[in-house]
Formats: sequence, C-alpha cells, structure tokens
Amino acid sequence: MIARRIFAAAFCLAAFGQARAQEAYPSRPIQVINPYPAGGSTDLMARAMATGLQQRLGQPVVVVNRDGAAGAVGTAAVARSAPDGYTLAFVPALVLSVLPVTQPNSGVQSNSLRPVCQMFANAQALAVRRDSPLRSLADLVAAARAAPGSITYGSLGIASIPHLAILQWARAAGVDMTHVPYRGDVAVMTDVLGGRLDLATIVLGSASGRTDMRLLAVFDTARNPAFPEVPTAMEQGFDVAPTSFGGLMAPAATPPERLAVLEEACAVVAVDEVYRAAARRALQPEAYYTGADAFARRLARDVAEKSELLRGIDLSP
Repeated sequence: MIARRIFAAAFCLAAFGQARAQEAYPSRPIQVINPYPAGGSTDLMARAMATGLQQRLGQPVVVVNRDGAAGAVGTAAVARSAPDGYTLAFVPALVLSVLPVTQPNSGVQSNSLRPVCQMFANAQALAVRRDSPLRSLADLVAAARAAPGSITYGSLGIASIPHLAILQWARAAGVDMTHVPYRGDVAVMTDVLGGRLDLATIVLGSASGRTDMRLLAVFDTARNPAFPEVPTAMEQGFDVAPTSFGGLMAPAATPPERLAVLEEACAVVAVDEVYRAAARRALQPEAYYTGADAFARRLARDVAEKSELLRGIDLSP
C-alpha cells in the first residue's frame, strides 16, 4: 500500500512537471533587465521594445534597471536566473566580450547569455572643436606621427567601446596617442571644447544637436542618416568599423522553443513604427536589427576581436 502511494505521488509529480514544461509560453509576466541606469538611449529603446513585445506576446513585459559595476551586476543576475524565458537582458555585446576580461570575478562569461535578437547598433565617432586644425583622419594621422604621444584624446572610460574603437583605429593607422579616461561623453566633450584635450572618442548619439564640435569620422560600415556629411573611417582608408551593438539575450540554458517565440516576436517589433521611432531618436543605422543566428555570429567575432584588443592595453584605472 505504501509503495503504491509513493508510486502514485511520484507519477503525479512527474505529470505536473511535464505539464509545466509544456505550458504555453509565455503564461506570466516577463522581466527585461537593463544593467545600466534609466534615461539613456539604449534604455529608451528597451522600453519601446518591451511595449511591442507585450502587445505581441499578450503578457506584461517590464524593464528593470539594475545597474552597477559597468553592467556586470545586472548581467550576472540574468545569467544566474532560471532559464525559463521569464528573465531576459537587454544589453550591449560588451557584457560578454569585454566584462569577462576586465572583471574576471564578476561571474559573467562569454557564454553566460544566449542571443535572441539584435535590436540596436550604436556607432562611435571622433570629434574635435569646431575651430580645430584637424579636419580629417589624414590630418590626425599626420599630427600624431609628427609628435608621437602628443595628441590627447578622452573617452568615457578604459575598455569602453569608444576607447576600444579608437585603439583599433590607432593600430590600423600606426599612430600613438595619449588616452585620458572620463566617466562620460559629456565630460570628455567639455574638456575638448575647453582646449584641455585634442580629440574626443564618443558614442555618435552624444553629438546629436551639437554645433560646437566637428566630427572627423564615424566608425561604421555606412554613413549615419543623422550625419550624412560625415564620412566613415572606412571611406577615409581605414578598414575598421567598431560599433556597440546588442539587444535581447536570455540565460544560456533557456529552451530553444521559448527562444524561438521571443525571436519571432522581436522580428515584428523591430519594424513596428513605435520601435522605429525610438531607433531614429537614438540615431540608429538602417540595419539595426538581426535575428538570433546573425546576432550570435557577430557576437562570436566580437568576443574574439575584443580578446585580442584587450590583451594589449593596461586595464588599471
């Protein structure tokens, strides 16, 4: 009798577990963690995406800002969460390509998350004062080679994407310049305008609406629609186009069928006018969206490239 009851209980538990596994997804609210403070362009895009996903999936989709440690706190929280599709991350690729190197004890590894869909691609740019004698990358190369180390540039921090972008370009150009790290693009541009720096390497969106600076180049494969007069570095003879791309990711062990549901919904949201309007405000290029496979391939390349690039720089503050 006891054995029969134990068997019956085990059967019920197994049946319950199977039913839970086969339940329609999603059947309850989804949380999307943005590991950076609220108010930035990427945060606004995350919220526009959440609105679209909610309409598509029929369940609340809530964006939660969980910042700290340059994005490591929120990213690690998602990586440790249950891989059930109900806790996701809206993140740049750098959380998997840069943080594992710069913060090896953060708990974030390059395979901690699985790409669902790329939803943004933030170009980087080089900016100078409007009255600067530097008017092109050729001018910058000439000045840097004439006096190695004399050209100073600022970025929003060591191993930030703007910093890594100019390092990649400097290697391609064969020049040596002096880096001064800051805590944000605004501080960098303030010191360029004040004459304390020669050059700023910034996220392109930070230059929106400014008339007191001139852009020397945009790092991307094509000119940005918001700055059609500014040539890319590639147009000026340098085969580099480092961008800060990213989007929706899930814990690595999330079931493929749930990832497929999310990817299908993303494809619809990405072309919806609400999201497209947010993308235009954030100065996104035309090709800001890709599906999971293309996103994963691009991420793998980024992990390899950043590993090589970071190997050659001093990561101390």
